[in-house]
Amino acid sequence: MQLTGLHVYPVKSMYRLSPGSALVEPWGLAGDRRWMLADATGRFVSQRENPALGQVRTELTATGSLVLTTPGGSRAEIPAPSVAVGDQLTDVEVWGTRFQAAEAGKDAQLWIAEQLGDYRLVHLDDPRARPVDPDFSSAGDTVSMADGFPLLLTTTASLAELNALIAEEQPDGHETLPMERFRPNVVVSGSEAWAEDGWRRIRIGGLTFRVVKPCGRCVVTTTDQESGERRGPEPLRTLARHHRLLKKAAFGQNLIPERPADVEGDVLGTLRLGDEVEVLEDGMEWPSDQLV
Repeated sequence: MQLTGLHVYPVKSMYRLSPGSALVEPWGLAGDRRWMLADATGRFVSQRENPALGQVRTELTATGSLVLTTPGGSRAEIPAPSVAVGDQLTDVEVWGTRFQAAEAGKDAQLWIAEQLGDYRLVHLDDPRARPVDPDFSSAGDTVSMADGFPLLLTTTASLAELNALIAEEQPDGHETLPMERFRPNVVVSGSEAWAEDGWRRIRIGGLTFRVVKPCGRCVVTTTDQESGERRGPEPLRTLARHHRLLKKAAFGQNLIPERPADVEGDVLGTLRLGDEVEVLEDGMEWPSDQLV
């Protein structure tokens, strides 16, 4: 098996970057979802509420600044705020977990309000601030502002099988779903369909990962990531009928990186397109709705 896709999402729910290589940190790929938009209560804002967010292009500069460009061409370059230089921390929340993030500067907030809505742009200054769900992690595991886990893995074989199932459900024609709908970090080719459901520990290149939980899917998967349009009930309808795990329509598996024995610091290693993928441990598949 081989790593054939790498994706980083600098701002939660905005457009992806697809580099040829990416550094891996304990809380995810370097630069992945360290920024997000929050509403007046501090709760995260995503494509669930505003599908147009996915149309905002993102860049990360060598100095750590974030560059945002709207479909209309408005552009802002935003320095990363940090408590170390006196920027303000604010309480935010992702799926019930509250933690603190640093607020972007006034000019950035004015640009966000004008271009995107009544939101605040925040940056996770301390990537150790948000723990991973303890039911699926070890003490000390943390995550960026992703939905729940450091990385999300999908496979091309499972996508092909899902599209085949959708075609069976809609014999008069259907839209072939691209992998971008599922917003993965790593994409693996060369497996059997749904094989990832049985993986428990894998190696990608020189790094190892725990496979900790299936990814329950939401309305974002029905959103065209290029146009921002909701495209109907797929893939949720077909996943709900044919691939429910832990009581949810599921696609992909969540990963937590393991620290190599000889590595200290925040960078655990590098993933590169073309890296070999090996299953180190597997086991029973996650129970379906009928078994939980």
